Amino acid sequence: MEFIGRVEVYGRGHKNVRATHKTTAEFTVEKEISTRADCILLVDCDKGLKDFPDYLKEAVRSLRAVIVVKLIVGGRIEVFTGRGDPRLTYDHPTDIVVRKSDFICSRTLMVRSDKAAIDVDREIVSMLKRGAEGKAVIEVFYS
Repeated sequence: MEFIGRVEVYGRGHKNVRATHKTTAEFTVEKEISTRADCILLVDCDKGLKDFPDYLKEAVRSLRAVIVVKLIVGGRIEVFTGRGDPRLTYDHPTDIVVRKSDFICSRTLMVRSDKAAIDVDREIVSMLKRGAEGKAVIEVFYS
C-alpha cells in the first residue's frame, strides 16, 4: 500500500463514555456528552473533519483509499480499518465518525470499518471513562 498522509487528533475520555454503539465510533470537539452518546470515544478533541488538510480530504475520495485509525490510550492501541468514498466531504466542524455501514454525511471519516465503539478493548473504555487523555492517529493509504 502507498502511504498518503496522517492526521493526529488529540482528546480525552469522559465519565459518560459507554462505547456500546454497534455500527459507529466517534471523536468530537465537544467538551461534554450525555449517556446517550454511546458511540463517542474522545471528547474535547483539537480538530474536527473540516480541519484536516486539503490533500487528505481529496485522497479519501478515491475508491482506492484505505483509512486506518489507531486509537491510543494509556499505551493501549485499538485499530480500525475502513475505506474512503467519493462522497466524503470532510467539512464537519466538530465531529469525526467511523462507520461500519456505507452511510455518508458531513461527519463521516470512513465507511465499511471493521470495528465500531462496541468492539473497543474494554480496558481502553475503562480508562476513557476515567477521563484519560488519548489520540486518534488517522492514516490514509492507496491500495
